[in-house]
Amino acid sequence: MVKDRKLRPKKSSAVTLKAVAEHVGLTPGTVSAVLNNAPSSRSIPEHTKNRILVAARELNYRPNFFAQSLRKKRTYTIGVIVEEIGDAYGSLVISGIEQYLRQKNYFFLTVVHRHDPDLLDRYAQILQERGVEGFITVDMRLREAPSLPTVAVAGHTPFPGVTNIILDHHHAARVALQHLLELGHRNVAFMKGHAQSSDSEDRWKAIVRVSDELGIKINPALVIRLKGDKVTPDLGYMFARRFLARNHGPFTALFAYNDTSAIGAIRAIHEAGLQVPDDISVVGFDDIESAAYHNPAITTVRQPLQRMGEIAARTLLNQIESGEPRVPEITVEPEFVVRGSTSAARANRKAVALKLA
Repeated sequence: MVKDRKLRPKKSSAVTLKAVAEHVGLTPGTVSAVLNNAPSSRSIPEHTKNRILVAARELNYRPNFFAQSLRKKRTYTIGVIVEEIGDAYGSLVISGIEQYLRQKNYFFLTVVHRHDPDLLDRYAQILQERGVEGFITVDMRLREAPSLPTVAVAGHTPFPGVTNIILDHHHAARVALQHLLELGHRNVAFMKGHAQSSDSEDRWKAIVRVSDELGIKINPALVIRLKGDKVTPDLGYMFARRFLARNHGPFTALFAYNDTSAIGAIRAIHEAGLQVPDDISVVGFDDIESAAYHNPAITTVRQPLQRMGEIAARTLLNQIESGEPRVPEITVEPEFVVRGSTSAARANRKAVALKLA
């Protein structure tokens, strides 16, 4: 029995659309209409469509991406602009973006803005020259409306053509501070985010409002703003040491800006001879993957970062593919995750004078 060699193309050469057409005995135009699901394929009988699709699979046919791009004047590519490659926050957002774009056969190019507005403008221009059809930005303050459809994760400034995906920071502040209040904490220290972070001001405003609603008095001496462009626990560690060294009065709980700074702060607290949560409870923000595995595991406000990335990708593609009307803002609800870094405040805790080098 002679095997049909047409079903075993050489791996060294790509199977063309013309080869598929010859195999099924149809015109390249008919085969192209079916494989691209063109409107003209609606008049083609179902059994013929199935025969074409089976042949394409057997022959391992792969459409020529560049030919399709030239013909349709499309690149199927998105530009993703993030603060830093590899940081816990951005990685989860990118994971959600990638999962959705992969399903839709889109590519994405990633650049790092590092909160540098000049770098941002330059990279945005480079991505546009590479033919991206839209932007997804992460933790970035836009200075003007981009010329392409844009979805901003943690975007807070309204611009024409931009959809901002934001967390409900008021609800986030309420669930975290209510938790501390119920545990008996009245003297709470706060780490504010660095000024370049797009979430920083909105989150702090929400904390101030909720604290007033709950009757928690914020002591300015127990508030410190993170500075610098680090995205490692070292930032939280360094500022927590300074915080503890101030000795402006005892505090029984610390609300960190994010989980990364919370991890650094916990180490600084332990080095000062105190225990988490016995002496100081710590609440983080984001629920990065390592938060659950830290010792102690971190009580935190969970941002659904992967889902936010997926929402961003889906929203952008809907605008590009079907011209879906732009929604100025999409609000995402947080969750609160209680773990081992918080416990009831000690009623008779004495102030500990800390002398740190």
